[in-house]
Amino acid sequence: MPFGISGDYLLYDQLLAALPGVAAVAVNGTAHPGAYSGIPMDDFFAVPLADRYFEDYVPGLVVECGGVPVSEASIVEFAAAFDPHAMHVDPVAALAGPFGSLIASGWHTTAVMMRMMVDNYLNERTSLGSPGVDTLRWHRPVRAGDILSARFTVVSARVSASKPDRGLVHTRIEVVDQAGALVMSQVMMNLILRRAV
Repeated sequence: MPFGISGDYLLYDQLLAALPGVAAVAVNGTAHPGAYSGIPMDDFFAVPLADRYFEDYVPGLVVECGGVPVSEASIVEFAAAFDPHAMHVDPVAALAGPFGSLIASGWHTTAVMMRMMVDNYLNERTSLGSPGVDTLRWHRPVRAGDILSARFTVVSARVSASKPDRGLVHTRIEVVDQAGALVMSQVMMNLILRRAV
């Protein structure tokens, strides 16, 4: 995994002892962050990740996962490659900036969310991509040492009129920090295969 995220996941096990209610789950045989409510991700769905199809994304379903720490090194590494503003790449210059410290690029926060979504929410075999995202907002800065979790809420799900082998799912996504403060939100659309029709 690029941009220090793999290192952040390695720190995850060390943080489990310090964070009450955080659980790790195995996804495809690999340990990944689980739900910050302490409920493994697969407990929110009727079927495990590898068996999820369109029909499993029922409107009203709420899924929580995360516990991903964000380090200073990962903030700088991501921003140096993709968003090289001083507030993201230079801890000293960032002290005099508008946020008073180094902060993660909003795109870094979004990338961390996407990793949680891929690891826990979308079945790679049945997910056919996304036609877009609505109302993407970064509500507050993410700083080094923050621990991010995500809440995915299925807002709507409908079968495609032109391609009945798939459906369109709208998911409201909220990313929160360790204090539960909202740092990012969006509504994502995903095309997902149906079970045999």
